[in-house]
Amino acid sequence: MRKVILCVAVSLDGLIEGPKGEYDWCFMDQDYGLSAFFKSVDAIFMGRKSYELAQSMEEGQNPWKGTRTYVFSNTLKAVSKDGILVSGDIVKQVTEIKSQPGKDIWLFGGASLTASLLNAGLVDEFWLAVHPIVLGAGKPMFSSINNRIKTQLIDSKVYDTGLVSLKYKVLRS
Repeated sequence: MRKVILCVAVSLDGLIEGPKGEYDWCFMDQDYGLSAFFKSVDAIFMGRKSYELAQSMEEGQNPWKGTRTYVFSNTLKAVSKDGILVSGDIVKQVTEIKSQPGKDIWLFGGASLTASLLNAGLVDEFWLAVHPIVLGAGKPMFSSINNRIKTQLIDSKVYDTGLVSLKYKVLRS
């Protein structure tokens, strides 16, 4: 079965966006293992806001352009030709998508979609790129989580920039 992997940049204080939604604090100076990760996935899950952000990116700035994109929204009526709109019973639909043949699935965001999938037990791994910055305010990585989620560290790497890559497997009870 395919895995859903939450792969996200996070600040030292656990934020995924600054107070104005900015992500200019994320390091882009080297690959940080992303090229290999992109080769290991063939689909991406994102919420409406993340999708709209991706659609507004300039040509060449969107690393997942052309990747099968599942857009989770109960308000959108349509998405681009590369996208598949998912609404309604997302637990059932994500379970079906995970059972289909293919590579792993990147859970890109946003926070509400992440919480819903975590609460439903549908996320298999976390890959956190912890950036050496304290933002002080912004959107927290985890909110509205109903229960504790136990994990096991499966890989870590420290880069010369101070970024720390942490990979965790979600442990099922």
